[in-house]
Amino acid sequence: MAVNLAYKRLKKDPQRGMVEIVNVFDKYLMPESSETNSGKNGLERVRNELNDPNSKWVSFGTDIVNGIDENIVKTSVRTIGYNAAYKGNALRNKLQKEYNCNIPWIILFDPTSACNLKCTGCWAAEYGHKNNLTYDEMASIVRQGNELGTYFFILTGGEPLVRKDDIIKLAKEFNESAFHIFTNGTLIDEEFCEEVKKAGNISFALSIEGTEESTDLRRGNGVFQKVMKAMDLMKEHKLLYGASICYTSQNYKYVTDDDFIKMLVDHGCRLAWYFHYMPVGKDADLSLLLTPEEREYVYHKVREIRSSEYPQNIFTIDFQNDGEFINGCIAGGKNYFHINSLGDMEPCVFIHYSDSNIREKTIKECLMSPLFMGFHDNQPFNKNLLKPCPMLENPGRLTKIVKDSGAKNTDMIAPESAEELQVKTTPYAKAWNKKANELWEVSKEQREKEACN
Repeated sequence: MAVNLAYKRLKKDPQRGMVEIVNVFDKYLMPESSETNSGKNGLERVRNELNDPNSKWVSFGTDIVNGIDENIVKTSVRTIGYNAAYKGNALRNKLQKEYNCNIPWIILFDPTSACNLKCTGCWAAEYGHKNNLTYDEMASIVRQGNELGTYFFILTGGEPLVRKDDIIKLAKEFNESAFHIFTNGTLIDEEFCEEVKKAGNISFALSIEGTEESTDLRRGNGVFQKVMKAMDLMKEHKLLYGASICYTSQNYKYVTDDDFIKMLVDHGCRLAWYFHYMPVGKDADLSLLLTPEEREYVYHKVREIRSSEYPQNIFTIDFQNDGEFINGCIAGGKNYFHINSLGDMEPCVFIHYSDSNIREKTIKECLMSPLFMGFHDNQPFNKNLLKPCPMLENPGRLTKIVKDSGAKNTDMIAPESAEELQVKTTPYAKAWNKKANELWEVSKEQREKEACN
């Protein structure tokens, strides 16, 4: 009833409706979901932004209300706004203290390792192409997640939409949870869009990493146009989706270019995930790693795109450079972890080591395993939160955790030891160190200034 009433107010006056929703969260929800003032402070910043009729974020929210299907908006408010951010978060906080281990806000899992494309440098290729989680196993992951307070699930692969019928079935059975799908977009069709709209709790991130030429070179001839067609079809059906972008030394300028961002927005994207290239796998191309100056460029540009002054309505997330906003590394169940298509529980989608499998243990038992407790006991891995990752920016940290826990590499084609991975990342970490410290000092001064204000 509350969601229906709020939606009517949003349709009538989006700005005032959004402010009213913030007030409801502030008055009734936030005191119970957080023991700190961080949530309250965050809501106050949101409220101040929404009270300004000229704010970009008022325009952004209005675009969501008017451009996304009513059932999807309402369901997202319930599954993400209430279940994940409030009800589930309160339970997570309680259980983390009770069990003294990480409990994730998000669980990633791979329905399959199969894919209809063969993309150069895709981490999923390391798992092989014939592994699948059964429907019952996927349902068990969601059910166990709900019991721990997790209501947000991200599906990766392989290509998740190889299992599109099971995904629709899963979303309908667990309609109190939200499902976000990372996909190459080539299997999205009219019938599937209609089913997604009925379910209401599915959103998407479509992979795109550059020009038509560079995309087709990596993914295959004609793939870029197929992705554009999928976006236009999803826009026509008023679905909620964005882009997933891996930035490298070769494409970092193009994928943050203003014309590229405008192209995404024109095709209906509401958000963009940016992922730093990770040299995972024995055949990883180290030349794709960014120099400190190239990474700094992305650091500033993604924040510019996210700023209220930027003309395009799109929200950007930089998985690596936004570490300062989420207290560093979020892997190992701190905020999320990954389950591959064989059931191996991995700390991160980029860290392919495991000492537990969901076919042998419950998720709670896996979270209390030596590997995951190694993350729990050592996070954050650096006081400088612009160096969050135990693999990429803190050489030796991941190696020690893997060694101490006895975890095994999950690559089924060419296993790579943590020591071998460390050799590849150490030069990068040393090069990034000075620039990261410079940026951290500037950021620290800005935070102190904001605190005084």
